Amino acid sequence: MYFIIALVALVFVVLTVIVVSRLQDVLKSVKKPESADEAPSGNSWNGAMFIVIIIAAAVGTTWSYMHAREHFLPIASSVHGRRTDDLFWFSMGVLTIPFIFVNFLIFFFSWKYQYKKGNKASFYPDNHKLELIWTIIPAIVMAMLVFTGWKAWSDITSDAPADAEVIEITGKQFNWIVRYGGVNDNKLGNYNYKLIDAQNEVGIDLSDENSFDDFLNPTEMHIPVGRPVLLKIRARDVLHSVFIPHMRVKMDAVPGMPTKFWFVPDKTTADMRAETGNPNFKYEIACTEVCGQGHFSMKINLVVEDEASYKKWCAEQSTFLQTYPEYLAKVPDNLKAKAMKGLPADTATPADTAKTASTGGGIGTTAALR
Repeated sequence: MYFIIALVALVFVVLTVIVVSRLQDVLKSVKKPESADEAPSGNSWNGAMFIVIIIAAAVGTTWSYMHAREHFLPIASSVHGRRTDDLFWFSMGVLTIPFIFVNFLIFFFSWKYQYKKGNKASFYPDNHKLELIWTIIPAIVMAMLVFTGWKAWSDITSDAPADAEVIEITGKQFNWIVRYGGVNDNKLGNYNYKLIDAQNEVGIDLSDENSFDDFLNPTEMHIPVGRPVLLKIRARDVLHSVFIPHMRVKMDAVPGMPTKFWFVPDKTTADMRAETGNPNFKYEIACTEVCGQGHFSMKINLVVEDEASYKKWCAEQSTFLQTYPEYLAKVPDNLKAKAMKGLPADTATPADTAKTASTGGGIGTTAALR
């Protein structure tokens, strides 16, 4: 151990000697300072380069912006999205104008006030008026930007309107599962992670009667245009993130901590196809949190349609109980009759039949309750 320490110390000493010797050589090669009456060598050339660089930077920046415009997202398809975009471009304008002005002056003054024989610099040890101007004006501008951003964010993250369409989206490795509250009451049933299995992928709790008309869709999400949509966001395993770029919707899906995001879409998929001239255009929901090797596959299509088409589509979907009638056995006895509404008459399991018969009824009695 001592040997290693001594060896490292020796290496540092040798390096120090080398650096000092090199520094001595550099100092010896430095020319004597030029006369105060003579301009430094290359003075005019350096001054001219400041103008060349600022012009080249302006041309390059303009070209880069114009070239990238075709890759910008189109105008947002949601109410809050356009508000967010307006705030972004307003902030960019407020910050870009002084950025260009200040940098232009820095380069222009470096050229204009380069060394010239007989010129003398003016010094301002202090200027209270100038200091007040460059302190108060930026403070007011920044306060304005902060306030407008805070107001927009407060509105976006406020509670959803009472008439919002409630949809749950759950992320798992490596896909999204969308759950709807059915067509009867727009209410999602409870869930319990302990109930998750191969079919019940989101842990629907069938002891809650609101879950009887819930249905799942792991391939796409449908939402109505012109109505508030409340997304209840969950994660089943690791951290995910719901991202709908055209709607300007983004919210993390955190295991054990449900999140939410509500918005009002105002352009249907058909509208966007007409606007973009692309008959194959589709809204997309992606995951923007790297969640494992299959992260690339975490995306589903979003279909925005008119109210009538949306209700028709919902009515055509099979509820969870219709898809997996064997889960009727998990429904409490006092709710089975209600759960069986809309199910085939022969849905009940033998155990359910026996229980119903023991109470003086039977499948016929249950069917009669419908």
